[in-house]
Amino acid sequence: MTATSDTTTDTAAGGARRRFVLVAVAVATVDLVSKAIASRALAGRDVDLPGPLDLSLAYNSGVAFSVGVGVPPWVLVVLATGIATVVAVAAWRGQFPSAVAAGLVVGGAAANVVDRVQAGSVVDMLHTGWWPTFNLADVWIVVGCALLVLTELNAARRRDASPSPTPTRGDGDP
Repeated sequence: MTATSDTTTDTAAGGARRRFVLVAVAVATVDLVSKAIASRALAGRDVDLPGPLDLSLAYNSGVAFSVGVGVPPWVLVVLATGIATVVAVAAWRGQFPSAVAAGLVVGGAAANVVDRVQAGSVVDMLHTGWWPTFNLADVWIVVGCALLVLTELNAARRRDASPSPTPTRGDGDP
């Protein structure tokens, strides 16, 4: 690799890291603010919105779909923090094709961890009536995971479609 390509690679990696951090911080911030607003505005009342989504305050001491209700909060904090850390380290090292997708996952997980550490449960407020109540962090985690899978599949498809170099013998002939 030449010095120019090293510099280009370093610049690209730095940009991906910045995007990852920016998205993770923005996602966590917006989610925590939305939970604080919902906790105040929805206490003792529900809000019917036009369309399939309503607002209804709920506290989830489990994880997705209330699985794990009754598990000590510290166990859920350790598990979520561990998973988010693995994703964050992989994103920092450039092991995902999409820094934005990784930022969505890590930011959403971090916000839910902060919420759980503060209250022992996670504030949920988005209610459909046919699906368990959830929050913005949950949306971003699901969207981020889906984007990670899709971008990885696309990157793998591109790698498979690119021509591989023809092996050569020591004399330069194929």
